[in-house]
Amino acid sequence: MSEAKTTHRTHLAVRALCEGAVMVVLAQLLGYLKLWEMPWGGSICLSMLPIFLYACRWGVGSGLMAGFVLGILQFMFDGGFALGWQSIIGDYLAAFTVLGLAGLFRGKRWSIFAGTVLGSAARFLVHYVVGATIWVEYMPETFFGMTMTTPWFYSFLYNGFYMAIDMALCLIIFGIMSVPLGTYLAGNDIQR
Repeated sequence: MSEAKTTHRTHLAVRALCEGAVMVVLAQLLGYLKLWEMPWGGSICLSMLPIFLYACRWGVGSGLMAGFVLGILQFMFDGGFALGWQSIIGDYLAAFTVLGLAGLFRGKRWSIFAGTVLGSAARFLVHYVVGATIWVEYMPETFFGMTMTTPWFYSFLYNGFYMAIDMALCLIIFGIMSVPLGTYLAGNDIQR
């Protein structure tokens, strides 16, 4: 490999790392600006937005790493609700890591929209399973005016409520910003 190619690859790696750090910090800060917070964790906020941007620009590997780091920070600094190590792994490490799946659509003109839906759905799925299996003892008799008879339905309602709103907010913001962000998302400046 030529020296120029090696230098270019090193430059891209440093740039990806720096952009990732900025996006994770931005995501953590947006996580503090909660529009609504659920009683046992989960909130309506825009913390997923920077991770989706980063993943769609740099790809799934970088996106998964950024999501993983955000999960650690969310647990450490955002008053993490956890019942034990299983809850920490599920509700924080796994749930935020899967946001990076948005990077599967890297390079597509519509990547940010498909990536947002995929990343949000994957995070919901993790919270859904964790909620129905680990948080089952906290299931109330009624929720949203309905009698709860199964933890799977309760977890679906509980986690679906805030995750659907989070995803919709991200899609709306990306819809508004899609033209100005087009060059950034295309990643023409970081072609490998």
